[in-house]
Amino acid sequence: MLSTILLDAAAPGGSGWSTLVMIAILIAIFYFFMIRPQSQKQKKINNFRSSLKNGDKVMTAGGIYGKIREVKDKTVLLEVADGVKLRMDINSIYQSMEDVNETGANPKENN
Repeated sequence: MLSTILLDAAAPGGSGWSTLVMIAILIAIFYFFMIRPQSQKQKKINNFRSSLKNGDKVMTAGGIYGKIREVKDKTVLLEVADGVKLRMDINSIYQSMEDVNETGANPKENN
Protein backbone atom coordinates (compact mmCIF):
# COMPACT_ATOMS: atom_id res chain seq x y z
CA MET A 1 0.00 0.00 0.00
CA LEU A 2 2.80 2.39 0.90
CA SER A 3 4.71 1.38 -2.23
CA THR A 4 1.61 2.18 -4.30
CA ILE A 5 1.49 5.65 -2.78
CA LEU A 6 5.16 6.25 -3.41
CA LEU A 7 5.04 4.93 -6.97
CA ASP A 8 1.93 6.95 -7.73
CA ALA A 9 3.53 10.11 -6.36
CA ALA A 10 6.74 9.51 -8.31
CA ALA A 11 5.00 8.70 -11.60
CA PRO A 12 5.00 11.58 -14.05
CA GLY A 13 1.50 12.82 -14.75
CA GLY A 14 0.13 10.78 -11.84
CA SER A 15 -2.94 11.98 -10.04
CA GLY A 16 -2.15 13.92 -6.89
CA TRP A 17 -5.64 13.35 -5.57
CA SER A 18 -5.22 9.61 -5.17
CA THR A 19 -2.06 10.21 -3.15
CA LEU A 20 -3.84 12.68 -0.89
CA VAL A 21 -6.77 10.30 -0.42
CA MET A 22 -4.44 7.43 0.52
CA ILE A 23 -2.57 9.61 3.02
CA ALA A 24 -5.89 10.75 4.53
CA ILE A 25 -7.00 7.11 4.84
CA LEU A 26 -3.73 6.19 6.59
CA ILE A 27 -4.13 9.08 9.03
CA ALA A 28 -7.73 8.01 9.76
CA ILE A 29 -6.61 4.41 10.38
CA PHE A 30 -3.90 5.54 12.79
CA TYR A 31 -6.35 7.78 14.62
CA PHE A 32 -9.14 5.23 15.06
CA PHE A 33 -6.95 2.23 15.85
CA MET A 34 -4.11 3.79 17.88
CA ILE A 35 -4.59 7.35 19.08
CA ARG A 36 -8.27 7.37 20.06
CA PRO A 37 -8.27 4.12 22.10
CA GLN A 38 -5.16 5.22 23.98
CA SER A 39 -6.66 8.60 24.87
CA GLN A 40 -9.89 6.92 26.04
CA LYS A 41 -7.87 4.53 28.22
CA GLN A 42 -5.90 7.43 29.71
CA LYS A 43 -9.13 9.33 30.45
CA LYS A 44 -10.55 6.27 32.24
CA ILE A 45 -7.39 5.93 34.36
CA ASN A 46 -7.46 9.64 35.27
CA ASN A 47 -11.13 9.40 36.29
CA PHE A 48 -10.31 6.36 38.46
CA ARG A 49 -7.43 8.16 40.19
CA SER A 50 -9.47 11.30 40.82
CA SER A 51 -12.24 9.24 42.43
CA LEU A 52 -9.97 7.53 45.00
CA LYS A 53 -11.11 7.92 48.60
CA ASN A 54 -10.18 6.71 52.07
CA GLY A 55 -10.81 3.01 52.60
CA ASP A 56 -10.45 1.97 48.95
CA LYS A 57 -8.44 -1.21 48.46
CA VAL A 58 -6.01 -0.81 45.58
CA MET A 59 -2.95 -2.26 43.90
CA THR A 60 0.03 -0.14 42.87
CA ALA A 61 1.95 -0.39 39.62
CA GLY A 62 4.70 -2.17 41.58
CA GLY A 63 2.29 -4.87 42.78
CA ILE A 64 1.79 -3.61 46.36
CA TYR A 65 -1.68 -4.23 47.73
CA GLY A 66 -3.10 -1.93 50.37
CA LYS A 67 -5.87 0.27 51.66
CA ILE A 68 -5.90 4.02 51.13
CA ARG A 69 -5.79 5.96 54.40
CA GLU A 70 -5.32 9.51 53.11
CA VAL A 71 -5.65 11.20 49.72
CA LYS A 72 -3.91 14.47 48.89
CA ASP A 73 -3.48 16.30 45.58
CA LYS A 74 -0.56 14.27 44.25
CA THR A 75 -0.02 11.57 46.90
CA VAL A 76 -1.87 8.88 48.80
CA LEU A 77 -1.08 7.25 52.13
CA LEU A 78 -1.37 3.51 51.62
CA GLU A 79 -1.61 1.08 54.53
CA VAL A 80 -0.04 -2.21 53.46
CA ALA A 81 -0.10 -3.96 56.86
CA ASP A 82 -1.05 -3.13 60.43
CA GLY A 83 0.92 0.00 61.27
CA VAL A 84 2.87 -0.02 57.98
CA LYS A 85 2.03 2.97 55.80
CA LEU A 86 3.59 4.14 52.56
CA ARG A 87 3.24 7.56 50.97
CA MET A 88 3.04 7.08 47.20
CA ASP A 89 2.46 9.21 44.15
CA ILE A 90 -1.15 8.94 43.03
CA ASN A 91 0.03 8.02 39.51
CA SER A 92 1.42 4.74 40.85
CA ILE A 93 -2.06 3.51 41.86
CA TYR A 94 -2.88 0.96 39.22
CA GLN A 95 -6.29 -0.51 39.90
CA SER A 96 -8.88 -1.16 42.57
CA MET A 97 -9.27 -4.53 44.26
CA GLU A 98 -12.56 -5.05 42.38
CA ASP A 99 -10.61 -4.82 39.12
CA VAL A 100 -7.89 -7.10 40.52
CA ASN A 101 -10.47 -9.72 41.46
CA GLU A 102 -12.02 -9.57 37.98
CA THR A 103 -8.66 -10.15 36.28
CA GLY A 104 -7.77 -13.06 38.55
CA ALA A 105 -4.67 -11.44 40.03
CA ASN A 106 -6.03 -11.90 43.53
CA PRO A 107 -3.42 -11.84 46.32
CA LYS A 108 -3.35 -14.55 48.98
CA GLU A 109 -4.66 -12.14 51.58
CA ASN A 110 -6.92 -9.14 50.91
CA ASN A 111 -6.24 -6.20 53.22
